[in-house]
Amino acid sequence: MHTADYGRLKVLIVDDNQHMRHIMKTVLKGIGVLNPREARDGAEALAVLQHFPADMALVDYSMTPLDGIEFTRMVRTSVDSGNPYLPIIMVTGHSERSRVNAARDAGITEFVVKPLTAKSLLARMEAAVVRPRPFIKCRGYMGPDRRRRREDAYQGPYRREVDGVIA
Repeated sequence: MHTADYGRLKVLIVDDNQHMRHIMKTVLKGIGVLNPREARDGAEALAVLQHFPADMALVDYSMTPLDGIEFTRMVRTSVDSGNPYLPIIMVTGHSERSRVNAARDAGITEFVVKPLTAKSLLARMEAAVVRPRPFIKCRGYMGPDRRRRREDAYQGPYRREVDGVIA
């Protein structure tokens, strides 16, 4: 993505911490994002998405009443979701494997660990927009392909033993 492209990007920042929203907004404005919108939790963010056609959402993990995981699931699977393919980047201080896996399994596009740096956020934004992974829709999951590596030499019908099993 070129710097000039960021001016057209509509970004929704979802975090219950006002200071963190300000930091993310400052980083976004520094790269040319003109009017990022803000929400204090997942429920407010869903309401904002009803009238703001975001191109991307930056979402915290832990918020009440609706956290980043539930927000993502609702964006991906709700019948009234305006954009189930919305790139969602989780920005969180929770980097435990169980939380990363929960975010991945909810349909998060990318993951950034706090403390946030402009470089790490921009790298994940660029990965989501410039090198998007294909989306998968099946029973129990809707979101970006969770597999990051392609094995081009693989000749079988499934990439993993459990691929033939629908959960």
